[in-house]
Amino acid sequence: MTLTFDPHQIAETLYHGQFCPMFIDGKDVPARSGEVLNVVDPASNRALATVPCGGAEDVDAAVAAARRAFEGAWSKFTPYDRQEVLLRIADVMERDWEKLCVSDTADMGLPLARTLGNKRRVIGMLRFYAGQAVALHGDVIENSVSQSMFSFTTREPVGVVGAIIPWNAPTAASIWKIAPALATGCTVVLKPSEDAPLTPLMIARLMQEAGVPDGVVNVVTGTGREAGARLAEHPDVNKVVFTGSTATGKTIARAGVENLKRITLELGGKSPLIICKDADIDKAVPVAAMAVYAHSGQICIAGSRLFVAREIQDEFIEKLTAFARGLKIGHGLDEGTDLGPLINRVQTEKVEGYIAAGKAEGARLVTGGARPEGEGYDGGNFLEPVIFADVTDDMTIAREEIFGPVISVLPFDTMEEVIARANATPYGLAAGIFTRDLSTAHRTVKRLKAGSVWVNMYHAIDPAVPFGGLKMSGYGKEGGVEHLQAYLDTKAVWIQTE
Repeated sequence: MTLTFDPHQIAETLYHGQFCPMFIDGKDVPARSGEVLNVVDPASNRALATVPCGGAEDVDAAVAAARRAFEGAWSKFTPYDRQEVLLRIADVMERDWEKLCVSDTADMGLPLARTLGNKRRVIGMLRFYAGQAVALHGDVIENSVSQSMFSFTTREPVGVVGAIIPWNAPTAASIWKIAPALATGCTVVLKPSEDAPLTPLMIARLMQEAGVPDGVVNVVTGTGREAGARLAEHPDVNKVVFTGSTATGKTIARAGVENLKRITLELGGKSPLIICKDADIDKAVPVAAMAVYAHSGQICIAGSRLFVAREIQDEFIEKLTAFARGLKIGHGLDEGTDLGPLINRVQTEKVEGYIAAGKAEGARLVTGGARPEGEGYDGGNFLEPVIFADVTDDMTIAREEIFGPVISVLPFDTMEEVIARANATPYGLAAGIFTRDLSTAHRTVKRLKAGSVWVNMYHAIDPAVPFGGLKMSGYGKEGGVEHLQAYLDTKAVWIQTE
């Protein structure tokens, strides 16, 4: 991709160490405590900006604003009105798409080519949910109690939604949480990750420009331990939607028990990608690599357990290694970068710990794992992409979610065997298979225990298609018509006609 603008210049214009306030009730506000958090560029660990370190009082203020808006001006918007607002949001975000992408890349490191390439999905989500806003309806039900009784259902917004998102896709995650809430008539308090809060703040202000009333969308920055925990447990929040780790998801689920709020959880994964002996190897290799190396492995659906038929294992590893070594590591804003940095030093050291564990447990490190040196890498959280061979199912690198650029290659002999091994995990977010045999594909898809299964591809996500996990990967769906139902309550109505 050839850029027609200078992303570094845009980044300097957007963030030059300034203070970026929270957005509550249509206003820019600091934390009531006065405390701030530093936001750094993961490619250099230099400061980008500061944001408020919001706490319980700030969350309370945002929830109160969301409640007032829900019961006030926003409740008077018709489905047509909400559709118009969502379409205007899509227009202003499309207008400022380059700025949003530069902000995302500067904030969390994903190469600019990938953030720019997300336009169709993100803008598409807004326009998809805009269409759904005028398609919500209840049902007329012929009851068996009495013919003199008329019965029907209405679908009504649940109320105030608390949305908590991770740092690895701020723009997409923000829209995936906010757009269905707006389409259904809910209001939102969004808590972005403290590691990547800048773009969600920008999005909230663009939504105000597009005509979203004050209090309908609020963004509280702060830590998960303080702001996130308060939002999850808040008695006046009707629904919580969360994307993040399984451990945090469990905490949020427990916090919601007190007032039995609705909860949607999109959690971690340890997804299998199966390469059958009849697979098109040249097609499968780049897909298998980027199923993990996209965003340096910091994606919940990473196909990090790479099961390869024993007959083709050596050839596949050889070509996979060549592909990995050919990837360009660098700052996400630099043109041509394939792999950006990891989010922070803590995560980088955590991934290095997994690499050490893999070697200690007997896996063979084929390539990668070192920190690149030289100009452009000083101070950054960079790691060379890793391939392990001779991996067994009981090794730590084959069992735990690493959230880093680490592929574990595991050989298999039969389809029965590999399906059983693929399912032998507490997670069930995603899976993939490469085969030229349609019957093999259909049989395997049916038996894999995962919320999304891709055949001869990986990573496809569309606004109209539901996405979500099974088992410890969470519950509830995002995307598709099913997504909106989670933001609606069903009310049964009975009328005596005689």
